[in-house]
Amino acid sequence: MHRGEEGGTVTGFGQATEGGSSPILTHPAETPPLPPFSPPSPPFFPRCHTTAPLATPSHEPIPRVGEGCGAGGRAGPSRPASARPSPRSTTGRHGRFLRPGLTAARPGAAPPPGMEESSSCESLGAGRPAAVVRPPSGDSLSSASTSHSDHSVHTKSASAVSSDSVSTSADNFSPDLRVLRETNKLAEMEEPPLLPGETIKDMAKDVTYICPFTGAIRGTLTVTNYRLYFKSMERDPPFVLDASLGVINRVEKIGGASSRGENSYGLEIVCKDIRNLRFAHKPEGRTRRSIFENLMKYAFPVSNNLPLFAFEYKEVFPENGWKVYDPIWEYRRQGIPNESWRLTKINERYELCDTYPAILAVPVNIPDEELKRVASFRSRGRIPVLSWIHPESQATITRSSQPMVGVSGKRSKEDEKYLQAIMDSNAQSHKIFIFDARPSVNAVANKAKGGGYESEDAYQNAELVFLDIHNIHVMRESLRKLKEIVYPNIEETHWLSNLESTHWLEHIKLILAGALRIADKVESGKTSVVVHCSDGWDRTAQLTSLSLLMLDGYYRTIRGFEVLVEKEWLSFGHRFQLRVGHGDKNHADADRSPVFLQFIDCVWQMTRQFPTAFEFNEYFLITILDHLYSCLFGTFLCSSEQQRVKEGLPKKTVSLWSYINSQLEDFTNPLYVSYSNHVLYPVASMRHLELWVGYYIRWNPRMKPQEPVHNRYKELLAKRAELQKKVEELQREITNRSTSSSERAGSPAQCGTPVQTVV
Repeated sequence: MHRGEEGGTVTGFGQATEGGSSPILTHPAETPPLPPFSPPSPPFFPRCHTTAPLATPSHEPIPRVGEGCGAGGRAGPSRPASARPSPRSTTGRHGRFLRPGLTAARPGAAPPPGMEESSSCESLGAGRPAAVVRPPSGDSLSSASTSHSDHSVHTKSASAVSSDSVSTSADNFSPDLRVLRETNKLAEMEEPPLLPGETIKDMAKDVTYICPFTGAIRGTLTVTNYRLYFKSMERDPPFVLDASLGVINRVEKIGGASSRGENSYGLEIVCKDIRNLRFAHKPEGRTRRSIFENLMKYAFPVSNNLPLFAFEYKEVFPENGWKVYDPIWEYRRQGIPNESWRLTKINERYELCDTYPAILAVPVNIPDEELKRVASFRSRGRIPVLSWIHPESQATITRSSQPMVGVSGKRSKEDEKYLQAIMDSNAQSHKIFIFDARPSVNAVANKAKGGGYESEDAYQNAELVFLDIHNIHVMRESLRKLKEIVYPNIEETHWLSNLESTHWLEHIKLILAGALRIADKVESGKTSVVVHCSDGWDRTAQLTSLSLLMLDGYYRTIRGFEVLVEKEWLSFGHRFQLRVGHGDKNHADADRSPVFLQFIDCVWQMTRQFPTAFEFNEYFLITILDHLYSCLFGTFLCSSEQQRVKEGLPKKTVSLWSYINSQLEDFTNPLYVSYSNHVLYPVASMRHLELWVGYYIRWNPRMKPQEPVHNRYKELLAKRAELQKKVEELQREITNRSTSSSERAGSPAQCGTPVQTVV
């Protein structure tokens, strides 16, 4: 019997039981070659029963990420037990569970040092030699209609932002970047400062930008092979609008040559990041046609048989971000291979499954030949493979695609044996849960297409649960409705009802609730789970990556999150090229959908509930989303590991992680405390979820953001560290004075002259 439970508010997780918690596995310092898969057993650590602070930052100054720490960033600052306040907590047989205000401890070791060498997939690890980084130049935003970071790797081209605009640029978050734009010459230039490999393709003067918030602004519009750049010298400071061409969804002409009325003839640019940009041209100037043609050519290079700008961008950074993720290293960190799981190179040439990575973790008692028969029964050949293993119970999270049962209810003995092997690898449980991300109605409908779901009659000791998460088409429509209510104007009188009508937060709730149930089954239930949707590269990636964030503190560090994205999204074949539409002018493509955006939104919701548990800040998440579209870096290009290897992305393009890891201070949460041994249990209910104003409404000047709080946090923490240091100095001085006084009192030399008594 199937259990199609609604994935709404999740209650009852992490109930108080007795016992300890699971340790985190370490891995060997060096990665041995793949065969014969016999690494030394990783050490275990004693169960942890201490209480860790949730919302109280360290008294120590916060170091930069990577200083004196491992690959996952810096270790959390340590304090004596007496200095640690005790948050509300629930002690269970699996330790301490982190709800908003609660903790779940699982002791573990700090991640190993960063990977300078890659022991596998050399083609993916190749990159530019390390060199001294020079400040990135070019593209950030100075107006209410420009990007929040819009690629903060670039400098401001004006010395200051427009006084009429919202200061939502990278400068709000990156004090170091402000220094890069302080040249008077730059402020006087109409042309944009160019990136390495960037060239100007067209320029039109006397163009009017129709700002939906501040009105018409006259200036010069420039199109390069990477960006659209508008600058007005009529204001002091100059008004600058700067957007990458990759963010453009479509370009439309407005009005004809005979159009009457001011600003009725021009172009409207619809962007993928919520905003629209409108420019008015003078009909007699004949500049609209030229700008339109160049925008259509360079904003959609794939449709014009041109390379994406990522292949032209030649910036050099001190770290090669393509080496952040090494699958062998990551499996070793989890303790794989072991007596139950092995690594296989059966997909080294991507022949078993062209959307899976070259190296897979599979049950040790399933030979490669049998894997081929299992692949023939799974959609797209995407067999169940390991994503994560619990370091103590050995309960696992495996991911796959739907079984091809069809209307006739076909069975596969090999597939049934395979899932039994997954269940048997966990001695703590004699049951396995299959989480189907789809609504049950959709799963049944897929039978008509040859797909379907696992029958509990065929798969013994398996329980099937549907999570009711809708497909990519529903999500695309939901985002379209959200855009209508947040840009350009917000109807305040009906804001809540309008937001509800988009169903956006409802979808976020269902995704979070599904991931929470998966994490709870693994942590509290000590039960292995299989996660899939239809093809296993959209909703499946959302669920596995979010559940891993809840279970494993390593992924909550900056470098760990980069590894998570590389592993669960990039290597396992999320179709970034189709979902985002990089360089493709077919804006109506039914394959486009905000799947990855929803994942990042869910992560942001978790950072709100656990403000000290994540090493990265909001700006880190926004930067990732902006460069999801920008095509400046090669990280999110193509739709599979095979395609990236074929296109030579690691050798021909720069990784986004190269840029981020070159200035970690800008992306670091100053309140971060290392909860690497804790499990997060966020509350997945509508009353605890909020619309991400910092991303979706960042273009509206009426939604002025507060002073970037993490900058203020840094100042307060630095001040506290300074005062703490003074207190310690005064305490030492008092101690020294007391010691000196005692020594003087006991010294014969300090005795007074004897008093002579006169008789």
